[in-house]
Amino acid sequence: MTAALETIARDGLTNLSLRQLARDAGVSHGAPAHHFGDRKGLFTALATAGCRLLIEELRKALTNAPRDPKARLRTAGVTYVQFAADNPAYFEVMFKPELHRRDDPDLQSAYEEAKQLLRDAVSNNVRAGKRKKTSELEIDIATLRAWSMAHGLACLWSSGNIFSTSDRGDIAELSAKIF
Repeated sequence: MTAALETIARDGLTNLSLRQLARDAGVSHGAPAHHFGDRKGLFTALATAGCRLLIEELRKALTNAPRDPKARLRTAGVTYVQFAADNPAYFEVMFKPELHRRDDPDLQSAYEEAKQLLRDAVSNNVRAGKRKKTSELEIDIATLRAWSMAHGLACLWSSGNIFSTSDRGDIAELSAKIF
């Protein structure tokens, strides 16, 4: 998997072949196919590992975040964007569903867990700012809004489409200003 991440970072997703991956990793040409089955199996494993790493980063950041719901939501957004900047190969694979098996139970579980961490941060923030009861639909919409903002910033950053007055600055600093 490490060799696959290095190849993706260096050459992109479309240029990844299991045979070349085996050569790069110094294993027999059949080893990746034996372990992962095919490209979809490899990408599914990478997407799952990426989600698990994101979950770990989010949990660590939220554990150290202030108790204020708005600050916790900001922390989740900044952590998401920083994860994408630090792990571009994982991030790219995670959000290309055509590459992996969406019905894989480990992948589904990882996606749900990551989504729930964001939803909890959004829910606590929304409910802290309202006196009336907030519906689940309102929370779902607010979660999608927050995820869209973080994901959009991460994609713009990783694709080189953010130009600052200097050298693009620091992504954590930029995302903290946005969130």
